[in-house]
Amino acid sequence: MSPSRLRSTAVVSTAMLAVVGLLGACGGGDAAGAAGVARSDGRPVYGGTLTYLEHQPPTCLYLPAAGFYPNGGILNQITDKLTWQNPETLEIEPWIATKWEINKDATAYTFHLRDGVTFSDGTPVDADAVAANFDVYGLGDDKLKLPVAEFVNNYERSEVVDRLTVRFHFSKPSPGFLQGTSVIGAGLVSKKTLSLPYEQQCQLKNVIGSGPFTLKNQVVDKEVDLVARKDYDWAPPSSKHQGRAYLDEIKIIVTPEDNVRVGALTSGQADMVRYVQAYDEKTVRDAGFRVYAEPTRGVNNGLYLRPGNSILKDLDVRKALQAGTNAKEVVDTLFTPNYPVATSVLSHLAKGYVDLSKELAYDPAEAGSLLDRAGWVRGADGVREKDGRKLRLGVFVAGPQPLSKQTLELVGQQWAKLGVQLEIRPADSGTQAVDIKDAEKTPLQHSMVGRADQDVIKSQFHSENRDAILSHDEKLDRLLEEESAQPDEAKRNAKVGEIQRYVVDQGYVIPLFEEPQVYGAAPYVQGIAFEAVARPWFYSVWKSRR
Repeated sequence: MSPSRLRSTAVVSTAMLAVVGLLGACGGGDAAGAAGVARSDGRPVYGGTLTYLEHQPPTCLYLPAAGFYPNGGILNQITDKLTWQNPETLEIEPWIATKWEINKDATAYTFHLRDGVTFSDGTPVDADAVAANFDVYGLGDDKLKLPVAEFVNNYERSEVVDRLTVRFHFSKPSPGFLQGTSVIGAGLVSKKTLSLPYEQQCQLKNVIGSGPFTLKNQVVDKEVDLVARKDYDWAPPSSKHQGRAYLDEIKIIVTPEDNVRVGALTSGQADMVRYVQAYDEKTVRDAGFRVYAEPTRGVNNGLYLRPGNSILKDLDVRKALQAGTNAKEVVDTLFTPNYPVATSVLSHLAKGYVDLSKELAYDPAEAGSLLDRAGWVRGADGVREKDGRKLRLGVFVAGPQPLSKQTLELVGQQWAKLGVQLEIRPADSGTQAVDIKDAEKTPLQHSMVGRADQDVIKSQFHSENRDAILSHDEKLDRLLEEESAQPDEAKRNAKVGEIQRYVVDQGYVIPLFEEPQVYGAAPYVQGIAFEAVARPWFYSVWKSRR
C-alpha cells in the first residue's frame, strides 16, 4: 500500500463521520430511503433524491469558463443546449433547436427553435435569448469582463430572423460551431444572467437556465441541492424519457477523500460518486456496485513542455524527456485497463486521431544521448549540469487529474535515471495561479481536455485559448487556425493529424494515457447517462427498491 493510501486510510473514519453528519443534516442519512418503489414490470418511477458525491467543489460557473468536471455535474442539470451530441454515435441531434441549415462554406448557421421552452425565471427561450447567449459566447463583453468561449471561432454576429429562428454569421468558415452548440460551455441562460459581470455569472445562484433542475440550496464548497422543474418538457427528442425528470432532488456533496467517497457509496450513504480512483475500482465492483469509465475523447492526459523556458527552449532536451518517459510503466503501475496508454496527442476515439506510437516509443538510451549532445553532464549527485546550472524542472500537481501526484512521482523516478530532477509542487500552492502562467517558473504542465470535435486540439494549444505550452509558436497557431476554418471534413482531419505530428516532433508534449471519467453507482440507480465527454446527465435517472 502506498504512503498516500496509508495516510488517507488513517483519516477515513473521521472524514466518513463528517460526511455522514452532512448527509444526515440534509436529510439524506439513508440515501435510498426516499426513492420511489419500482413497478413490478421494472418501469421507471418518479420521486426520490439522488445523493451524489463529488471530488472537488465547483469553480466559476460562467458557461464558457465552466469546463471543469465538477462544474459540468451541476450545469448539465440546470442548462440545455441548442443541440445534443449523441454519446454513442457522436452525431449532432436536435434539442432546443428542432433543425438547422448550414451554408456551403460554414459561415452561416440558421437554427429553428422549439416553441414553449422557458428559463426557470419564466422568460422564453426564443431567438432573441439564443442570439444574446451566442453574442456573449462569440464576442465576449469587455465592459462585463466576459471572455470569449473557446468553442466559438470566427464569430461575427447574430441575426434574429423571427421569434423562433436565429442565424449566426462568421467571418471565416467555422465548421466546429455545430458541435460547439452541444458542449457544456454552450448552455443557454437567461438574459438576466447574461447582463451580469463575470464575477456574478460565476456564482451558481445567478445561473438561470432552462434545464430539468433548478437550484434549491447551496453551501459554498460543500453542497449543492437541486430540485426538479415540474413543468420541464423539452428533452432531446432522441431521449426515451420525456417530461419532467424522474428524480425530485439531487444532493451534490463535495467529498475530497477518495476512501470516504467509496466508503459512503458501498455503505449506502451515497447513491453515486465521481472520481473512483483506479485502485478503488475493484473495491466498488466487489461490493456489488457498478463502475462507469466514460471516455473523454480529447487531448490526452500528459505533460506539456514549455519551450519558453530557458532549459526547455532546447529541442534536444524536450525530445530527451519525451523519449525518457515510460508511459506504459505509469499505466501498468498506477492505473487499470480503463486508462489506455496514449499513442498520440489525441485519444484514439478523437476525430482526426493518428497513431504516433512509434514516434513516442520509450528509448532511455536515445534520451541520454540527446542530453549529452545538448551539453548537460552528470554531476557528482547524478543530476546533470550545464554552465553551473542543474537540470531541474518544476511542475504543479494537477488537482483535476487522477493520481497526478503519484504520476509525477513515477515520471520523476524515470527522469532521475536520465539525470533530470523533477520538482513536484503541491496543487494548493499559494503562488500556483500566477506561477503556472510563467514558463520559467513552471516549465511543464500536467493536463488534458475533453471535447468530441477536432477543435479540441486548438483549445489545448492555441495561444489565445488554453495555451498549455505557452509557446508563442506562430506556425502552430497558424496550423490550428487552418484546422478550425476548414469546412471539408477529410481535410480538417488531415490537418489535425499534421498538428499532432508537429507538436510531437517539436517535443511539446509527452502523452501518458487516455483519461476517462470514472464513476461508481449503486445497482438500484437506473437510467444513468453521460454526455459525449463523460459529464453526468441525471434527467433520466430513477431509483428502484434495493
